Amino acid sequence: MVAPQEHEYSVMGGANRANVGRLLSFAASAISGALVFALLSAVDLAKKFGWNVNVPPTMLSLVGAGAVFGLLYWVLNKWAWKWPGIGLALKVPDISGTWDCVGKTFESDGSMRYDWQAEVTIVQSWDKLRIRLVTKTSGSSSISAAVAHDSIDGFVLLYHYRNDPKAGATGLASHMGCSVMTIAKDLKSAKGEYFNGYSRMTFGTMNWTRKN
Repeated sequence: MVAPQEHEYSVMGGANRANVGRLLSFAASAISGALVFALLSAVDLAKKFGWNVNVPPTMLSLVGAGAVFGLLYWVLNKWAWKWPGIGLALKVPDISGTWDCVGKTFESDGSMRYDWQAEVTIVQSWDKLRIRLVTKTSGSSSISAAVAHDSIDGFVLLYHYRNDPKAGATGLASHMGCSVMTIAKDLKSAKGEYFNGYSRMTFGTMNWTRKN
């Protein structure tokens, strides 16, 4: 089994990532040009005072458009996407952190089979995501995901996961499943449903509460 890791996720109803990339490119070109101009102007000024100053090529490469773009993208991906103004424009909710989960599994006739508790940990950047749900007997990690902006309910999180039983858990087998969670506008709670396939063939509901 491949070790779980963060994966890309799509944002429906949010800012187009290609357009954001183009804006970063324009900003990087402008910032790079300004930095090169300032650096060369400083060298010219130093020479007027009789100082022997030269700018090595490596210094110019550090303020080149490619380097500036890489820095801007790194800042956006790690922090800036969560800043209030930028986050509002991108329409990407910050759902990272730890959530308490109360789940219920139902029979095919709608009667409840059993309830269970879990802890959900979400690692998120602007372009990658991982959802990890752990119960007493098993753990699941997301494989793919999408976030949809809903102007009425808040946000809808759809994700596909793989579940593996813990060592010693009897009667359980690895399986795949999917979940649809509606996240409140205040990003403090979520509710939704899950569906398992393969050897499990179960379904139920989940309620998440975000920890402080």
